[in-house]
Amino acid sequence: MKKELVFGFTLMAIILLAIAIFTPWGHLTNGHIGLIMLCLIVVAMMMGFPSAFTLMGMGVAFSWYAYHSVNPDLAVQQTLDLAVQRTYGVMTSDVLIAVPLFLFMGYLVERANLIKKLFHAIHVATARIPGSLAVATLVTCAIFATATGIVGAVVTLMGLLALPAMLRAGYDTKLSAGVIAAGGTLGILIPPSIMLIVYGATAGVSVVQLYAGAFFPGLLLAGLYIVYVMVMATIKPHWAPRLSAQDRAVPLPPHMTELASRYGRLALPSLLRAVIAGVPGIPRAKVWKELLVASLPALAFILIMGLTWNALTKPDESYDTSGLVEMGVSTEALDHGDTGNAPGVSEPPAEETVPGVSEPPAEEAAPAEPPAVAEAPAVVPGVAKPPQAAPVGAAPRHPTPQWFWKVLGAGIAILAVIYLLFNFARLEVFRMLLTSFFPLAVMILGVLGSIVFGLATPTEAAAIGALGGFVLAAIYMALEKPREQRKRWWPSWIVLWGVFLASIVWFVLYQAQVTTHPVPKWLGTLSMFAFLIWAVLVIWQVKLAPMLKEAVFLTAKTSAMVCWLFVGSSLYSAAFSLLGGQEVVEQWVLSLNMTPVQFLLLTQTIIFILGWPLEWTEIIVIFMPIFVPLLAHFNIDPLFFGLLVALNLQTAFLSPPMAPSAFYLKGVAPPNVTLGQIFAGSMPFLLLVLVSMTLLYLWPQIGLWLPAQLYK
Repeated sequence: MKKELVFGFTLMAIILLAIAIFTPWGHLTNGHIGLIMLCLIVVAMMMGFPSAFTLMGMGVAFSWYAYHSVNPDLAVQQTLDLAVQRTYGVMTSDVLIAVPLFLFMGYLVERANLIKKLFHAIHVATARIPGSLAVATLVTCAIFATATGIVGAVVTLMGLLALPAMLRAGYDTKLSAGVIAAGGTLGILIPPSIMLIVYGATAGVSVVQLYAGAFFPGLLLAGLYIVYVMVMATIKPHWAPRLSAQDRAVPLPPHMTELASRYGRLALPSLLRAVIAGVPGIPRAKVWKELLVASLPALAFILIMGLTWNALTKPDESYDTSGLVEMGVSTEALDHGDTGNAPGVSEPPAEETVPGVSEPPAEEAAPAEPPAVAEAPAVVPGVAKPPQAAPVGAAPRHPTPQWFWKVLGAGIAILAVIYLLFNFARLEVFRMLLTSFFPLAVMILGVLGSIVFGLATPTEAAAIGALGGFVLAAIYMALEKPREQRKRWWPSWIVLWGVFLASIVWFVLYQAQVTTHPVPKWLGTLSMFAFLIWAVLVIWQVKLAPMLKEAVFLTAKTSAMVCWLFVGSSLYSAAFSLLGGQEVVEQWVLSLNMTPVQFLLLTQTIIFILGWPLEWTEIIVIFMPIFVPLLAHFNIDPLFFGLLVALNLQTAFLSPPMAPSAFYLKGVAPPNVTLGQIFAGSMPFLLLVLVSMTLLYLWPQIGLWLPAQLYK
């Protein structure tokens, strides 16, 4: 019998034996039945029963038992009512709308063939550091896992792409397998994470604050992984051999080779000279294109510093409000009313005062010159629209802070060093990153930034991400077509992108109503129809239909799994509460007289052990409703507890005997890579997860500083 089966059966036997020994069968109460239900669900899932339907079945059965023990006549009706109410409550949750949208974004990005280009570009960029292939694998896993949030997809794709490359380069099998298994799980921690949405919906914590709080712990864990790989590659070079000079060489296009031989190896001065003097056989437009690419770091720095200076020195705006008209007051009342108040303001007529309520006495105001009004404002029946307040004078700008000039000087010095080292080979590497890494990074940062800075809710940001994934998939799949075919497309692409930009602009105008007059409703509807036409044309032009069909099917399948898990967990937790299991657990925990540190150690140890037989979804939906109500007694922030849980749940993918990441990798690994080697390679990364949890506990501001700064 396999070792993992022996371990699983042994664990189930221990649980059943504990139930048989410690249950007080002589005076059995409903609370004890609830604890038995809690143990049985673990055993049932270890036996392979579907999680969602097992939870629902046990929830309905034990709910009926709880109601039957009180009133047998109404037990069936009350159980059915509970099932309907809990299901309806889950299906109407606003938070869960973000789940299918983020999943759709992930499946689109996964199937757009981005990961191969991304891995190659990052590998070339990190070729000179120790363990470059493993470091490139971790960085690619972190970025791609962030974009998809689907652990199985990332581990599988990187197992097909990076594992053979590392083994060919002479990397240690255990290290290579551990890097992929651990790196692929980062997507459940680094936002936008589906796991954080599930925890937020279960524990009643703001998903926005969870995203902000998980950002730095996620970077911390990824950084620990990279540091470990670089240290091991330095201490034991035979584990991760350095690439030869030939393997590190970047092949240059012919026109770059010609420019380098004619004007020198530095890219920027050579391109400037080529633009001025020209090069025979190389079109000037191509030289200008290369110069634009080489100038992008400087242009980006200038843009960022310019916007920063404008925001820092922007003058305070002051407005003349003397001509504003109080809402509900017509201009005729202003002409005939003389209340002794400041000009332009009058009190409502006395007969309209609500009985029993009187206006406070008006304070005397110094007489002022009435403003000159060119024309009377438009009067809406019942409401007078105030005229636009005009700015008074031109206020001077604020002085520029000293730190800005220091940052500007340091930035210029760094740019000078960059361009002194910016040869044509590095320009080619930068171009690879520009076409693979930066578009994906911009999409991810756009989604995260809109959530973290309060510009959009997680659901709205997920919709933006789904649109971004669709656009990226269309662009990258179009670039894979032959060049001649792409040239024939350019007139239709201009029309397509024109329709797209017009629809987005008009839709934004309709939503924001930034114009003087409200945008007509039909214009917003027209913009949506224009966008749908654009999407259909893109699907037809690039032949995206097969990929979209698969992405939609997988999104529906995974979303249904998550939603039914929520339904099952809601029924299960209701049954557990009805039986009094929650009270029994609380009384037992409180009777131990634990300190907050001891409580955290107990709960995190339980979650760590549960990660062996269960997946993170079952741990979240079953055990968080038990732990979260106890946090208030120990004065523990649910946000901080959620960050610890998010780190701890990394172990659910790496710890044997279940370890989904190991089995995903084994499914695509070469036959000579055994499951034992994958488990052994994952153990150091499992220890690094525990180190990151310790660091987060010792310095909670790693996770709490950003939410505190953004949401004071």
